[in-house]
Amino acid sequence: MMDQDRTDLMELQKLDINIQETKQRIGAFDPLFEEVEEPALTLETELGTARKRLQEMKLEEGRLELSSEEKETRRQRLDEKLGSVRNLREEAAVSAELEMVKRALQNDEQEALTLLDQLRKIEERGEELETAYAEASELVEPKLQELLAQRSEAEEALTSLHKEREQFAGGMSPDELKVYDAIRAGGREVAVARLTEDGACGHCFSVIPLQLQNQIRHGAELIRCEGCGVILATMEPEAEDSDEEPEVAEAGVQIPATEGEEDTIDEELVQSDGGEDVEVELEVLESGKVGDPLDTGNDKDQDQE
Repeated sequence: MMDQDRTDLMELQKLDINIQETKQRIGAFDPLFEEVEEPALTLETELGTARKRLQEMKLEEGRLELSSEEKETRRQRLDEKLGSVRNLREEAAVSAELEMVKRALQNDEQEALTLLDQLRKIEERGEELETAYAEASELVEPKLQELLAQRSEAEEALTSLHKEREQFAGGMSPDELKVYDAIRAGGREVAVARLTEDGACGHCFSVIPLQLQNQIRHGAELIRCEGCGVILATMEPEAEDSDEEPEVAEAGVQIPATEGEEDTIDEELVQSDGGEDVEVELEVLESGKVGDPLDTGNDKDQDQE
């Protein structure tokens, strides 16, 4: 296998990482949808509960009306029977039953009034919930559409990445792909790693023996790291040297002047500084009498002798 093949494996790994990240991005939309829809869903649930309760109370109202009608019919019959009794015993029995029916009617009437009050409150609450749910739905809908568009875009990108991977892998060695896919099948993200400058695995940083480093650089065969099991590839090629010429003079570096330039430089120094110290230094230089800082007073004594 040539080094280019390992470069292809690195590119394939980049595609797989992009595919994995895109899948994670698509999966991250689910909690976003729940977060956006939560207010409307809460109102919808509460509204459904209110509607169900209202329906139950209306059924209860119908049951009370039917019961009251039956009791009222019973009361009328007892009233008619009470007028046709033939003795005190029958009169007492009919009167007792009639009184019981009247009390039952009163209870039904009281229960009906309580139920009507509850129905009114539930209906008002239902109207409020419907209004709030409609407003929440109007606010949620644009956000949902935006999230749907983003998820659709991510799904299209994932489809494109899958096609690109399929085409890219079609031109690679099946044996190499088998090894590569086997490594990633265990849930590992990194299956190929380059050597570092000091000859270590770029994934686990285990030092690779020199013989294996040479084999990796020559690309003779596929070599895997003994420490982590990833496929090893050569280091990334160094960037080409820049064509720009280096600066001639840097800070703190003096460039010697030619003989023709020395006089010009001395004159410029004198003109620019304009100081007496510079003129004195030039005179000393021209006379060639430059004192040695290491000379002691013995030299002066010898001259005097």
